[in-house]
Amino acid sequence: MPGNSLGSQFRITTFGESHGAALGVVIDGCPAGLVLDLPAIAADLARRRPGQSAIVSPRKEADAFEVVSGLFEGRTLGTPLTFLFRNVDADEGAYLPLKDLYRPSHADYTYAARFGHRDWRGGGRASARETVARVAAGAVARQVLALRGVHIVAWVDAVGGIGCESAGEVTRARVDASPVRCPDPLRAAEMEALIREVRASGDTVGGVVRARATGVPAGWGEPVFDKMEALLAMAMLSLPAAKGFSSGSGFAGARMRGSEHNDAFYVDPEAGPGPVGVPAGVRTRTNHSGGIQGGISNGMPVEIAVAFKPVATIFRSQETVDTRGEPADVEPRGRHDPCVVPRAVPMVEAMMALVLVDLALRAG
Repeated sequence: MPGNSLGSQFRITTFGESHGAALGVVIDGCPAGLVLDLPAIAADLARRRPGQSAIVSPRKEADAFEVVSGLFEGRTLGTPLTFLFRNVDADEGAYLPLKDLYRPSHADYTYAARFGHRDWRGGGRASARETVARVAAGAVARQVLALRGVHIVAWVDAVGGIGCESAGEVTRARVDASPVRCPDPLRAAEMEALIREVRASGDTVGGVVRARATGVPAGWGEPVFDKMEALLAMAMLSLPAAKGFSSGSGFAGARMRGSEHNDAFYVDPEAGPGPVGVPAGVRTRTNHSGGIQGGISNGMPVEIAVAFKPVATIFRSQETVDTRGEPADVEPRGRHDPCVVPRAVPMVEAMMALVLVDLALRAG
């Protein structure tokens, strides 16, 4: 089935279903000779997995992985690198009563419309369980980027109507200091309380994840259709429950004048040499562009935001139709997140890393 791959020079293909035997990813184009830090990959996966706190899905998956190809004596071979994750806590029985119903705002109806046959066990390929493969691939991409001095951090910027107000210098340690993954302690506590409240009422709530990549040099990205922000948008909107994307000033920029929004250039005398063909040390005083101009990085931090809808599975009776087209009521079962954004943080980081490493390899 097409549509399961991402990237050009660093290309990933994920496979597997939520309640199938296993999931995995094949990475084609990972540079040879990389000393792969497997504990670092496991650490990234631990941030995504379910069951890690009281405000996420209680499904118990350790997300232990097997590297089944592309690695020898701890170093990548340059051949396809494959990670395999075996499902150990799948519970298809919870979905048996729902197999002939189209759950509201899920992919049940649309997958049936596209393929004529679907996996009703937890959403199949449409489940957020599929992202375990992306996070593993993103962890590899992160290690390649680190060799070039590029580092990525994402955080929860909003849950419902509660926004992060004083993030300060965002580090992974500050992000992970709370189960919500918001670096503003006061707002993090309010967000956690809101998530617990909506969960207790059988409802769900959405939010926003922001991400920043530092160390990206000027000159990454392609003209017109493969602009950096275009590829980032495609990658982010491929995540389950993602409904909005912005870079830099985003929609706020639409309310600004050009005189306010333009990022004035200056030369930083302490900066190192830049790309061939441009002066050294060129920077901008502001970063409304989010580190991208004309679809190509300008050397400033690359900044994006991703909006996630409320999780579609709510534990309340809802109107729907069944596979025969008859009216029905549905009250979903299973194990689900009341808010996806705390676990979406490592997913956003992974997708950002995958886009940036691909553009890095294109740039040479």
